[in-house]
Parts: sequence; structure tokens; C-alpha cells
Amino acid sequence: MTKVVLIPGDGIGPEITAGVTRVLEKAGAGIEWVEAAGGLGAYEEFGDPLPEETIDKIKEHRIALKGPLTTPVGGGFRSVNVRLRQIFKLYSNIRPAKTIPGLFNKCGDVDLVLFRENTQGLYSGLEQWGDEAQSRAESVAVVTREASEKIVRAAFDYAVHHDRDKVTLVHKANILKLSSGLFLKVGEDVAKDYPKVGFENIIVDNMAMQMVMNPQRFGVVVTTNLFGDILSDLASGLVGGLGLTGSANIGENYAIFEAVHGSAPDIAGQNKANPTALLFSALMLLDYLGKPDLAEHIRGAILAALADENTRTGDVGGKGSTTTFTEAICAHLD
Repeated sequence: MTKVVLIPGDGIGPEITAGVTRVLEKAGAGIEWVEAAGGLGAYEEFGDPLPEETIDKIKEHRIALKGPLTTPVGGGFRSVNVRLRQIFKLYSNIRPAKTIPGLFNKCGDVDLVLFRENTQGLYSGLEQWGDEAQSRAESVAVVTREASEKIVRAAFDYAVHHDRDKVTLVHKANILKLSSGLFLKVGEDVAKDYPKVGFENIIVDNMAMQMVMNPQRFGVVVTTNLFGDILSDLASGLVGGLGLTGSANIGENYAIFEAVHGSAPDIAGQNKANPTALLFSALMLLDYLGKPDLAEHIRGAILAALADENTRTGDVGGKGSTTTFTEAICAHLD
């Protein structure tokens, strides 16, 4: 049995994590869950949205699956997600977006994977007031050669291992000539080490337009933190939304897999939540553990359950509940 830290999260988090653990147990994933606290619930109980005990558990077991966490807007505590990425040096955020047959195919068949540098850029946390009246705020974007090379190599390695023929690097080097320019230069240098994989670069505003107009031209995309945060949500929108896409945060020694959608407190406890995003994140966890065949077996069961409007949840046009969807997946596993 592999021990994996489980952070159920806030709002609908406990419901969807219960569904995911049920499916993985049914599939014989061989995982022993080590539950830990995080988010608004942890803040209310322990005075810290990321208790030291949770950090210690992740340090011990090195892998975690995390449900959605509530982060206050504009004030309150800092994002737990950002803290986790920086504490554990999870430099690579990986967000696949793939069309699900029969669901939201307005953009045709989309199959892209976005690699986002996860620890630097404008999310480095280097902010200050520019005057005593707090009428001017200043933020510093940090981009290093080392971090840029790590994420670009991760994208190229993924392309090689998954038979993808091209990597697209997204930047804004025409304006941000130092920070974004350095990222582009590193990408061009790294690309020389992968002669069998095509390489292109594109300015971020054009990228946003191209993803909407012709998403099929993209396979593996790599970019900096802020651009990746925005474009990965755009990619999810192409295939039906954040509720249908998984996410992984991977570093050299640790990995945390998560649902990136919100905690949806308005439907918490009503058995309406869709666990698909966290399920797909759990499949990425299985891939990380070296169990790709099991991940594909579960994926097939998820797709079969999504194809039935009587079992899938209401957010994707179904008549089912969290429970009926979970149990339908388990039935398809047989």
C-alpha cells in the first residue's frame, strides 16, 4: 500500500474526495489515505489554513491529493495553493485539457497539456506599498534561468514520452524584454536538445486568441506562472470547464494533485457536486505512481458514466448526483 496524504478541503471538498477514494478503492489502486487539514476549515479550527501538521505529513509521505480550498479575495490569509507550491518546490503545474466525447464539443476535439512554471513570476509574493498612503502597489516578477529550464525541460520530456510532435512556448518578450525575454531565450536553448520535437513561440495575447480559434494546433504548451494560470483556465473552458479537468503540481521530491475549481459552498452537502476534476487529478497521481494502465481503466469507467445523463451530475446536463455518478463509475469498473 502506498500512503498518500488526503486534504478533503472546503465546501464540496469532502463529498468529492469521498467519491474519489471510493472509486480508487473499488479499482484496487492500493492507496492508504492519510487525512490532513487545509483551507478555511483548518483556519477556523487551528488558526492556520495550512497547519504545520499537514506540512509534516506531506514531507513524510511526499504525495498528496487535495480537494478545493477556499481563499479569501483581497484580504485574509494567503493562498494555501501558492504556499504549498513554494514550500515543496512544486515547480511544474500540469493541466491537461481533453474533449470528453458527447460533452461540450463546441470547439471540436481538443487535446492539449499546459505546463506552467509554478513558483516564480508575479506569484513570487514580492509585493509592497509604494507610498505611505497606500495609493500605489508594487509587485516584482521573478524569472530565473534555473526555474525556466526546469519547466521547459519538463514540457519537452512529456512531449517525448507521450509522442507529441511540438512544444509551444508562450511569452510576452516583446514588452517584458528581461523577465519574459529570459524565459524565451531559455526555451530556445533547451529546444536544441530535443531535435525530434518541434518548437514554436507565441506572444500570450495572440495565444489566447489562437486557443479559441484553432485549439487543435496545440499539443504541449509551456509558459510562466501568471500566463499559465490564465491560459490553463481558458483551456479548461474549451472542454467544458474546470469541473472536467485535472491538475498536478510536481517537483523533484514531492507531488500534489488537486481539483482547481472552487469549493462551491452554495451546493455543499447537497449531493450535487461533480467529482470528475478530482478524479482526473487522481488518475494523474496513478500515472505518477507508475500505474498508467490502471489510470486508463478508471478513465474508461469515468467516460462511460459521463455518457449516461441518468448518472452524471446536473452541472454537465445530467439527472444524477454525486452518489449516483460515483456508483456508476464503480459499476463500469466491473
